[in-house]
Amino acid sequence: MENDDFDAIKRLIEKTLHIKCQNYKEAYIRRRLLSRMRSSGCDTYDAYLRYLRENPAEFELLRNALTINVTEFYRDPEVFDLVHRELFPTILKNRGRIRLWCAGCSSGEEAYTLAILLAETLGISNTRNATIYATDIDEMVLARAKEGVYDPKALTKVPEALVRKHLIRREDGLFEVRPHLRSMIRFSRHDLMTGQPIARYLDMVSCRNVTIYFTEEQKNDLTRLFHSALTPGGFYVMGKTEYLAREVDHLFRTHNSVQKVFIREG
Repeated sequence: MENDDFDAIKRLIEKTLHIKCQNYKEAYIRRRLLSRMRSSGCDTYDAYLRYLRENPAEFELLRNALTINVTEFYRDPEVFDLVHRELFPTILKNRGRIRLWCAGCSSGEEAYTLAILLAETLGISNTRNATIYATDIDEMVLARAKEGVYDPKALTKVPEALVRKHLIRREDGLFEVRPHLRSMIRFSRHDLMTGQPIARYLDMVSCRNVTIYFTEEQKNDLTRLFHSALTPGGFYVMGKTEYLAREVDHLFRTHNSVQKVFIREG
C-alpha cells in the first residue's frame, strides 16, 4: 500500500509539475518527499497525498524541494579560475565572440559569475560579443535570477574589487548586478529531460552539480545532449563529483581531469 501511495504521488507530480520522476533516482525523490512530509506534519505517503490535494500551494514548495540546487557566486573557485585563464582566451582567440550555456542555473549565481569573468576578459564595453543562455526548469528560481539581487553571503568568494565593479550595494544591504552583466544573459525555462538543446554551435556548456540527481541512463542522455549543443572543440564543464560514463566518454576528451573540463570530439 505504501508503494502504491508513493507511485500515486509521483503520478501527481508528473501531471501537475511536469517533472518526470523516472529520470531521478528513487532514493532522491523519497528523501525530498520525506522532507516536505515532515514540514507539513504528514507521517505517511497517503497522508501527504491527501495534503497535496487539499493544499495546492504545497505543490510549489514540493517543486522547490525536488529541484533544489545550493549555489553561490564563484562556487569552486578553482574551476572558474581555469575557465577565466584558459577556456575563455582559447575560445575568443579562435572565434572572436563567445556563446555559453549555463544549464541548471538555479537562482543565477553561476551565470552571473561567468558574466563577471567575461566582462573581465572582454572589457565592459565589449560584452556585446558574449551571450550566456541560462536555463532552469524552476520558474520561481528563474524569477530570482532575473531580478539579480543577492545577499552578501552569496558573494563571500568574490574579490572585493570585483564586487564593487560589477554589483551595486543597495540601501537595504543587498547587492544588485549591474546592467552590463544582465545584458549578456538570456534566462529562460528549459527542461533538460526534453533532449533538446537551448541552442547549437555553442562554445561552452556548464552543467555542474545537476546530474547527480539523475539516473545513469539520463546522465548519458544529457552527455549526448551537450555534445550535440557544442561546436567541435567546445568545452563541457561538469561538477566535481560528476563523471562521464563509459558508454559516452568517447564523445569528449579530457582537458582538465581535476576540474572536470572536457572537449567535444567530432
